[in-house]
Amino acid sequence: METTTDPIPSAEGMHLRRLRDLTEFEVADGNPDVRGWPVRGADGRQFGQVFELIVDVEALKVRYLDIELDEALNINKWDRHILLPIGVAALDEEADNVFVPSLTAQSVLEYPPYVEIQITRQYEEAMLRALNLPLADTAGSDFYGQPGYDASTFYQRRLR
Repeated sequence: METTTDPIPSAEGMHLRRLRDLTEFEVADGNPDVRGWPVRGADGRQFGQVFELIVDVEALKVRYLDIELDEALNINKWDRHILLPIGVAALDEEADNVFVPSLTAQSVLEYPPYVEIQITRQYEEAMLRALNLPLADTAGSDFYGQPGYDASTFYQRRLR
């Protein structure tokens, strides 16, 4: 029997899963399911739409919005998805739009693309740097305690 020197895959990022893959999970009562909603930047221009919600299955919280960027941005199809921490976006008060004041249709071109594979801490930190947000001082469970991951800022402007 041959032995392999390939490392055992890390469990890092395994707590993050697409909502569509979690049959026992759904969007919380009173919160809209934003999948399919347009995403607009600080310039008011639409640069994509919410494709999926990425859930922290251990904390039972949405951590990221998987955004599919518009074809009009002329990005190749393999780089057309980005992840946004839920706390950097906000719902429109009246219409079904998601606003991201820290991005524009131009600046999103410099954002790190997301490929549907395991989400690493390095990718999460690259997102925070692209949004000019501070990195957490400590690794581990405190990472999601930063303002960029505060879902209350996402939902606060929505009229009920």
